[in-house]
Amino acid sequence: MRQVVCTGTRLWLREVTEADVAALHAVYGDPQATQYMPFSPRTLQQVAALVEEGVRSAAAEPRLLYVLAVLDVESQEVIGVARLHIDAERPHSAEIGLGLRPDRWGRGMGTDLVRLLLAFGFKQLGLHRVWGARSPANLPAQLAMLTAGMVEEGRLRHHVSTPAGWRDSVIHAALDGEWAER
Repeated sequence: MRQVVCTGTRLWLREVTEADVAALHAVYGDPQATQYMPFSPRTLQQVAALVEEGVRSAAAEPRLLYVLAVLDVESQEVIGVARLHIDAERPHSAEIGLGLRPDRWGRGMGTDLVRLLLAFGFKQLGLHRVWGARSPANLPAQLAMLTAGMVEEGRLRHHVSTPAGWRDSVIHAALDGEWAER
C-alpha cells in the first residue's frame, strides 16, 4: 500500500484516518459547505462510513479511489477533504472532488487544493486526464478550477439527482500535455 502525502505551500494532503471523522464532519455535515454538493448534509455516522471507505480503498489493488484529508500547513489541522477517483474502464482518467470548511473560503485555498490534486494526478499517478464536475451555481469552484489550469468543457444537463431535484453539471478538465503547474 502506497501512502499518499502531497505538499503545497499552504495545504497538504494525506490519507484519511478514523481520527479525521469529526474534522471531516465540519465539511460534510455543514449545510453551507454542502450547498452545491448532490446530497444533504451528512451525519457523523455517514461521514465515518465515508472515511472507512477511504481507508479500505487505500489497500485496494489496483487502487482506484483516493480519499484524502486536506490540512493547513501552518496549523496542521484538517480543514477539508479531497477525492480522486480513477475510472476502472479508463485508467488514464480520474475525477476529482473537494470540500473545504466555509471558514476557509475566499482565501484562494480552493485553487491551491485543485492545483495539488492536479499535481498528484499527473506527477505521482501518471494520469493523462483529470476532470471535475461542479454545480453551475458554484462560481467559486469555477474560478478555482480555471485559475488552477483546468478548461471548461461543457454542461451536462440533469446530470445529478439532488434532494432539490435534477441539477446540471459543468465539466472542467486538464490534460497532462496541456497542464502546466501554476
